[in-house]
Amino acid sequence: MKNIILLILGILVPFVSAIGQNESSQTLINAEKNGWEYEMKFGINIGGASPIPLPESIRSIESYNPKFNGMIEGNATRWIGDSKKWGISAGIRIESKGMHAGATVKSYSTEVVDDGSKVSGYWTGYVNTKYNSILMTVPIMANYKLNDRWNLRAGIYMSYMLDGDFSGYVSDGYLRQGTPTGQKILFTNGKQGTYNFSDDLRHIQTGIQIGASWLAYKHFRLNGDLEWGLNDIFEKNFKTVSFNMYPIYLNIGFGYKF
Repeated sequence: MKNIILLILGILVPFVSAIGQNESSQTLINAEKNGWEYEMKFGINIGGASPIPLPESIRSIESYNPKFNGMIEGNATRWIGDSKKWGISAGIRIESKGMHAGATVKSYSTEVVDDGSKVSGYWTGYVNTKYNSILMTVPIMANYKLNDRWNLRAGIYMSYMLDGDFSGYVSDGYLRQGTPTGQKILFTNGKQGTYNFSDDLRHIQTGIQIGASWLAYKHFRLNGDLEWGLNDIFEKNFKTVSFNMYPIYLNIGFGYKF
């Protein structure tokens, strides 16, 4: 985690420093006249990783906690043409995406640790899942200036996972070992089976993003963006979880326009 924090500071501090130097000079004024715009954004991600649609094996969602998923981003926009209505932006974003959820399932493919040994099969009962990832993301967006206050945008992003966790436990049910009709292993009377698939999380993720900004004051913006992942959060060769899970998050926050 220490290395991740140092990496974040190494990426963002030069960006902020450069903008700060520009703001105190004539350079920023000239950049704005030439169609360049810079922004620092802060916000939180609300959402989760979910199969689309929910498979039959997930019978009901018992609990859901979106957790606190922070985000900081520095980006630059180049407005094009005489009217400067259209623009292209790119940036660097450090963000976390996660959730904590509980569900009742039936014949749910998984692998758990039972008395120190891994056992795979089909679980029926309660499953508790904790997911968290820290990502470095590069968004590339097309922007449209609707008026003096409203900006609309849409584009793609690519993320690299710096750290990730996907773990949890099962309880109050039974595991059919190997096949849906295999030997039944009971987890009752407080007995739990744990699992950890963190090493199987995908490091490179891509997705689409759409959003809007409202200029509340001269430099202060309110931002909202929907990020929809196009990849399963797990590596392609990971088959223990039998369905794809896609990260879907709404980012809300504010930004300072330089």
